[in-house]
Amino acid sequence: MEPMTGAPVLAQHLGEDFALYNVDTVEFTAAMPSASVDFSVYSPPFSSLYIYSESARDMGNVAGDEEFFETYRCLIREKLRVTRPGRLTAIHVKDLVYYSNSSANGDRGLRDFTGACIRAHIEEGWTFHGRVTVWRDPVREMQKAKPDGLLFKNFRTDAARVRFGLPEYVVTFRKWASGMDDTPAVTHDTDEFPLEVWQRWASPVWMDCRETDVINARLARDPEAEKHLCPMPLDLTERLVRLYSRRGETVYSPFMGVGSEGVVALKCGRRFVGTELKPSYYAQACKEVDHAAETYAGGTLFDRAADAEAAA
Repeated sequence: MEPMTGAPVLAQHLGEDFALYNVDTVEFTAAMPSASVDFSVYSPPFSSLYIYSESARDMGNVAGDEEFFETYRCLIREKLRVTRPGRLTAIHVKDLVYYSNSSANGDRGLRDFTGACIRAHIEEGWTFHGRVTVWRDPVREMQKAKPDGLLFKNFRTDAARVRFGLPEYVVTFRKWASGMDDTPAVTHDTDEFPLEVWQRWASPVWMDCRETDVINARLARDPEAEKHLCPMPLDLTERLVRLYSRRGETVYSPFMGVGSEGVVALKCGRRFVGTELKPSYYAQACKEVDHAAETYAGGTLFDRAADAEAAA
């Protein structure tokens, strides 16, 4: 793919079907051509929950939600501009827990981070298209993080302290704008996507997406590899890429981390553009996407040829 100009890129890695950039994603997205993205998918930084780096440009390196959304809104706005009319963006989010030591009132509970992301997209011009709940095992959540609200001892002694397990959500937004009729429709062949597939995907709750299907699981065998704090599951990403884009189209991830969305995009015969601010994540993403490009090169070439034949 061709290199991007107009943004202060720290490093770039280009292949025939991908372009990866170590860069501030807000500045980069602002320099992208309008209507150049067919579909975008990613997990946004969860406000101040995770601090990925010490950089002042890191959206996780903030004092709270107000500061986070001030910057995130800039990306949401530019993301709308670079998306083709009629196409979608999908974000992978969850609500956030706050504790009494972080509350001005001394209480503890949940922050509606998912709702805040929805409101921000709507206010910046997107149309709220849909939301699906991604089931997560509360036992695994309890074992992993030991949250006070899931402890069995609290269930036995003071049930007012307990809460339900936290699901994840995929929220989609569509760009309703002039020119939608000129954007190619995303069609699905019934041989590849029979009715039972659509019936499963149309469910408001996805029970069959695995939390452990992440790049980190493979990287665990490499002590030198950079692990991501909160990678987006590969099977979840693949479902969205296959659902909302066509072979040969461009998928964008403004927070590509260690390359999950890029790996999936190439596997599905799409082109990929990704940005990442943290240098170590960017370096790992380059390795992962290179590996995917080699692994799926035959399929990508076949898909490109089939698409060219179909368009003729």
